[in-house]
Amino acid sequence: MSELVTAAMVVIGDEILSGRTKDRNIGHLADMLTAVGIDLKEVRIVSDDEAAIVEAVNALRARNTYVFTTGGIGPTHDDITADSIARAFARPCNYDDMAYSLLEKHYASRDIEFSDARKRMARMPEGAEHIDNPISIAPGFRVENVYVMAGVPAIFQAMLDNVIPTLKTGAKLISETVPSSLPEGAIGGPLGEIQAAHPETIIGSYPKYQDGSFWTEIVVRSRSKAALEEAVVAIRSMLEDIPPRQVAKG
Repeated sequence: MSELVTAAMVVIGDEILSGRTKDRNIGHLADMLTAVGIDLKEVRIVSDDEAAIVEAVNALRARNTYVFTTGGIGPTHDDITADSIARAFARPCNYDDMAYSLLEKHYASRDIEFSDARKRMARMPEGAEHIDNPISIAPGFRVENVYVMAGVPAIFQAMLDNVIPTLKTGAKLISETVPSSLPEGAIGGPLGEIQAAHPETIIGSYPKYQDGSFWTEIVVRSRSKAALEEAVVAIRSMLEDIPPRQVAKG
């Protein structure tokens, strides 16, 4: 079986925590990583606070293959992600010559002042590698296993498109859904026993309500087709064997 590849995400910004801005990047990252066999294990949303960013990044990078951050690399005073990542890795945060030149030429071509605020977008930890930004030019960056990208969804997605092909990927999860007319209360115990007997699978049950009735969707996931099929057979057999009186109790 392929090596397990994991990831975590740090979403940075007071505007997310206050509700002024609705995050659109978590779901996109989850979809992209799942498609290439990388498990997104945890997402943290932190304020524009250097200590909080440093703590989250250091904790997550120590136990995951990759960490992705979004937000806080713009031109304003509260865009402190570059400084925070530099602190997390105990590196100085300076103007990057290549990023500075890219931005200087970009604003000159548009006859816009390359102000001190805009220059801030050229700052990154010493030794960081660029993540190309085809939309607004200002690059993201990578330090070791931490990928730092913009919070604006279109820019984040464009940066991620450049990052995904460079990542080590794992075996992709396959899944099968088993619909059940039984409520969760009737199948919770037996499902737990099946999960324990099939440790190579992940079994989830999701209550549904449609057309005036409740039912349960059972989803089985695994990286092994054989393990998946064995668990599905066990679930179908369990559903057939539950006495009608248990169904009535819900």
